[in-house]
Amino acid sequence: MDAVNNFLIFLDGYLGSAIWFPAFLLSTGVFFTLYLGFPQIRYFRHAIGVTSGKFDKDGAKGDTSHFQALSTALSGTVGTGNIGGVALALHLGGPAALFWMWMTAFFGMTSKFVEVTLSHKYRQQVADGTMAGGPMYYMEKGLNAKWLAIIFAGATVLSSFGTGNLPQINSIAAGLESTFSLEPIITASVLSVLLALVIIGGITRIAKVASAIVPTMAFIYLTGALGVIIPNVGNIIPSFVSIFSDAFTGSAATGGFLGATFAYAFDRGVNRGLYSNEAGQGSAPIAHAAARTDEPADEGMVSILEPFIDTIIICTITGLVILSSGVWKEKFDNEFQRADMRFVTGFYEESDTARIEDLFHYLNGDESPTTAYDGEIRLVGGRATNGRDFTLISSRSVTEDVRYTRNGEPVTDTLVVSGGQLADTTVIVTGKSLLHSVPLTTMAYTRGLFGEFGKYIVSIGLMLFAFSTAIAWSYYGDRAMTYLLGPKSVMPYRIVYVLGFFYAALADTTIVWNVSLITIVLMTVPNLVGILLMHREMKQTVKDYWERSGHGKHRT
Repeated sequence: MDAVNNFLIFLDGYLGSAIWFPAFLLSTGVFFTLYLGFPQIRYFRHAIGVTSGKFDKDGAKGDTSHFQALSTALSGTVGTGNIGGVALALHLGGPAALFWMWMTAFFGMTSKFVEVTLSHKYRQQVADGTMAGGPMYYMEKGLNAKWLAIIFAGATVLSSFGTGNLPQINSIAAGLESTFSLEPIITASVLSVLLALVIIGGITRIAKVASAIVPTMAFIYLTGALGVIIPNVGNIIPSFVSIFSDAFTGSAATGGFLGATFAYAFDRGVNRGLYSNEAGQGSAPIAHAAARTDEPADEGMVSILEPFIDTIIICTITGLVILSSGVWKEKFDNEFQRADMRFVTGFYEESDTARIEDLFHYLNGDESPTTAYDGEIRLVGGRATNGRDFTLISSRSVTEDVRYTRNGEPVTDTLVVSGGQLADTTVIVTGKSLLHSVPLTTMAYTRGLFGEFGKYIVSIGLMLFAFSTAIAWSYYGDRAMTYLLGPKSVMPYRIVYVLGFFYAALADTTIVWNVSLITIVLMTVPNLVGILLMHREMKQTVKDYWERSGHGKHRT
């Protein structure tokens, strides 16, 4: 597993973690925002009216209402990214990461408006009578670039697993195990059966389930969040100050947090922002293509609301819970995931500022005198007797009170460390370190009015968020398979999708997240290239819409 994880990190270094990707994503949103005259502001009120059905016309083609299409798309975006993804961004990039999530969402509102409008315009009715749409259709029919459409559709199938399937059930299983001590195999079995029952019904059943789950889960989660924010209201203003003040400088070390550069905060914030709201990724247009309307721009208006609800509201709430409670810089007793662990040569203490700075640069891949440890760990009763020869880093923090066990018993043995990694995979390592992803958000929710009960709110919210995301992404994948291989390929795809869902509940968390980072890039880049090439057609489509619809008074 270490070899697989290292390979994924290597790929991510050239794809998702390279500065070109978040810069390309954000600049595309900025371009369309300026080119179309800030539609996310000017059309916002009209978007609400369209979503409510105010401008619906009889006889329009489609399988779902505007609200159901929005709910389906939201169920695909409101998932672990809002709970675990925000926590991971803050863990990696500090408070500044939330600022860049906001920027991704604001400009992403326009990106989503563009991709949904163009995709809806070129949708088509397939043999079974349902509507099929998405970037692959505008790429083939609008750009005459079937090769690009095939790349995108293939990446969509991969991303349906890397984004919508594997990390969702993995987070559900981890959350339910830590909160209710529920074995992952039970979670995997029950939810896999429920997933199969829903997705077999196609978009009609998916839309009905999504429109019921999304409002419910948002209410539960936000109620719990207010229970943390209200008691910690005195920390809200300082939290906002740190978000803005660190945005262009990076975040300094504080508590167990070792700090983050501007580039790191920018990259992780934009990347996690995309993972959360999927603006520019090309996924939401597939759900919106099913909406009943003959006006492509109508559905584009509806999609403007997605990044606003998903990131600017829900992710901000999660971020404020974590920052105001202070848990993002505190260490907690936990079992270290192997992919999070790294042994470095020498003894490091947080009080030694110079040495910690060397460690910080090492963790960020910069030039540093810090090196990976190659040597032995001599253990007696589960404790290292040569602890000054090395330092164990877990979750990008210096660990404390480290214990080594095997089969529940303290280890008395000599273990080998090679290239900073522990060779013996049978040894469980526990101790105090920073937390990230879902465990960090869970801990934050216990620091409020609901106390320990807060973790149950996170677990329930996570289960609903993540399960609804898996449902939506199954639809994205089956539309991509329909495009690539025809309707007959859908059922085999759904079977593999459910099996993958079952397996990922038992897999390593960090590896699953690294898979998601890579598949996002493979799907997003072709879509961004496509909508940029069609910028003139997009502008003309919006102009024709206002002239034809007679809703010009709603443009401001």
